[in-house]
Amino acid sequence: MAHDINHKVASLDIGHQVRVLRNQRGLTLQELAELTGLSKPNLSQIENNLVTPPIATLLKIATALGVAIGYFFRESSKPLNVVVTRKDDRCGVAKGPHISHIGYTYEPLAYTKINKNMEPFVVEMEEREASDIVFNNHRGEEFLFVLSGQIEFRCGDDVILIEKGDSIYFDADIPHGYRGVSGPAKALAVIFRP
Repeated sequence: MAHDINHKVASLDIGHQVRVLRNQRGLTLQELAELTGLSKPNLSQIENNLVTPPIATLLKIATALGVAIGYFFRESSKPLNVVVTRKDDRCGVAKGPHISHIGYTYEPLAYTKINKNMEPFVVEMEEREASDIVFNNHRGEEFLFVLSGQIEFRCGDDVILIEKGDSIYFDADIPHGYRGVSGPAKALAVIFRP
């Protein structure tokens, strides 16, 4: 099963898709870096599939390239009005040494729907120290519903503990981060991008 998921993730070839879109838009790596606020070396690592970008980073890249984040997870370019993602067809972004710094993995839930305003994910967060939280920000709003475990959410000076069954909704343009506490945690995350 893990081999199948890793194979599906590799077959997405997110880095290649970013490079193709960037070239189609006539952008240099430096220009994309300026549009996203990401470093040129980081973008190069992403394009060469050496680094798997976290959700917020992929969202910045998608916005700069004029596509929805779901573009990178689709299997065809045919627009669909209704999509069903079967549990056996879900493909998570595999955890490995190249993404361990962010402390979570994510699975897109509606990746076959290209033109959408919301991006739903299942996010698994590892337990880690508060000093190890990676903060992100992006346009839009974000909703998090805790499926299991406990999550510490940080935004500015606010530290909020949310547990199984709790939810939080916030403006995502403010730097925010979270971590699993007392063990790993799982949540449903929905990102709205205007």
